[in-house]
Amino acid sequence: MSISVPPRSRAQESRAAIERIYVIMRHLFVRGHYKPGGVSGSALSEALLTLRPEIYGSMADSDKVELNGLAYVRARLPRGIEKCRFVQLIAAEGYNNSGLTKIVPAKRRRHCYRLDRETMLIEVTRGRSEIYDILTHLTFLYIEADKIRAHAMDEGHPTPEWLKLEKIVLEQTAKGSSVSSLEEIEVKEQAIAYTSTLLGRTFAETLEAEQRFRQGEPDNNGLLSLVYWLGRVAMEERQQKQDRQITFSSALRERIGHHIHGEKWATDVKEFLWRQNLWQRPLHIISANLHSILNCLYAYPALKQKIAAEETMEALARQLSLPENAHLNQEVLKLALKKGMYYLEDRAGTNIHVQIFDTSELPLDSLSSELKFDRVLVEEKKPVIVVMDYAFGEQAFELFDELLKPYQIEGQSKKLNLHSISVMGKAGILVGNKGDLMIPTAHIFEGTADNYPLDNEMSPQDFQGVGIPVYQGALLTVLGTSLQNVDVLDYFKSSSWNVIGLEMEGAHLQKAIQAAAKIRKSIDENVILRYVYYASDNPLITGRTLASGSLGLTGVKPTYAISLNFLQKILSY
Repeated sequence: MSISVPPRSRAQESRAAIERIYVIMRHLFVRGHYKPGGVSGSALSEALLTLRPEIYGSMADSDKVELNGLAYVRARLPRGIEKCRFVQLIAAEGYNNSGLTKIVPAKRRRHCYRLDRETMLIEVTRGRSEIYDILTHLTFLYIEADKIRAHAMDEGHPTPEWLKLEKIVLEQTAKGSSVSSLEEIEVKEQAIAYTSTLLGRTFAETLEAEQRFRQGEPDNNGLLSLVYWLGRVAMEERQQKQDRQITFSSALRERIGHHIHGEKWATDVKEFLWRQNLWQRPLHIISANLHSILNCLYAYPALKQKIAAEETMEALARQLSLPENAHLNQEVLKLALKKGMYYLEDRAGTNIHVQIFDTSELPLDSLSSELKFDRVLVEEKKPVIVVMDYAFGEQAFELFDELLKPYQIEGQSKKLNLHSISVMGKAGILVGNKGDLMIPTAHIFEGTADNYPLDNEMSPQDFQGVGIPVYQGALLTVLGTSLQNVDVLDYFKSSSWNVIGLEMEGAHLQKAIQAAAKIRKSIDENVILRYVYYASDNPLITGRTLASGSLGLTGVKPTYAISLNFLQKILSY
């Protein structure tokens, strides 16, 4: 008797595509190189097209180039990569001491170097998550480049639009200016019209995208130049057999997964605490940005002569977020460095900087009235707060795994006097809108049955009266936000998993914390955990993904609501 097999759902197909992408990427990494236009590169492109991630919008439409996705990727890859045939992913191999110019993408703190006209080096120090991130973005970029090439060719010959755009771009390049800085309005609009044909987009859509490309990120090339060079390199590959190639250096393949950067970073932090005689004090670790805790503690004392006494922390933070008020931020920083804050710049290659606050030196009489604290506790216990910048995916495990280990000094093993770990994260939300809050009850690893329930001290009641919607439930830890699509996310939202959002670090953090507390016994098993995330996007709603633009000032309210809550709990008991 034959057994009928029901067709796979779209969610099942998508989950299979995600798994296939990671298997291909791991294989290519072990192999050491691949060609985007070869068999392996084509398999990766095919899997990504099957998945159709929301963040890449209309990538699967062969007639239209995805503009929001291009803007998103352009901000996370190094300037000029569209001109390069060769991309090399390397470890920290000494290029920072070379004469090569360091290129840092606008939205990713990674060091890149243009080796020559055709070769870009990208330094990977954040583990496999960073490799997945880079390869996914490059694959998308090459898919869009092939669309541009197809639109630029007609029966084997360049189209008039391509030739005219090429003339404009090369003339501007010869003058040393970008196409986006064209002063001649007529010529600029002609270039946009030619580009719209190559993109399969309307003039209005292309004009809007060109304006977005010019805003806020002056270190990146404009849309017109980007389109030209993506198309040109793709055409040279097809016509002149000048293959594009991605390689992984032998040093990177040897070092990945061995905590080389994390161990040095953690040692620097612990050595500083020991040297400053802060080791025996109650220690509280916060994973967050490097401005909100600083401002909550020092903005009022530093600016009390310039602000109204009744001004809220949120309103003050909005002022400090404006570019024209950079001098006010310097005043806050100057006071902080005099009154108990220490800044540890990363020396280990993690790109994770650290602030250490000695609360015994805080100007308690001048703190914001919104920050409630127990003066007796602060003066007697003198807690120490370590604020570390956001880790990236799997890097979170490496850093916490090393940080929570005892410090080996003078032949002795010294455990941290750790009282609490607080995590303020950014996550995609599945049940609300940008700026809403999420309080996790567990972290679930995507693609596995691994799950990490947690006793989270934070609850919705902590944010009563703040005016922000708060959701509680499980969070999905994904290997890459750029690989998520509606079908997979809707499954986790609507099934019994009760997932309310997705992020990249939570399960990695929990894995390290549980190992330190329950297996290694290097920290107290009952260490207090506080996790709160604010929504940076909603990938289930078209136009509200990360590719639709940054959170902007919408993020100020939730960021400071979380920061004040963390500080009040740390400074009250």
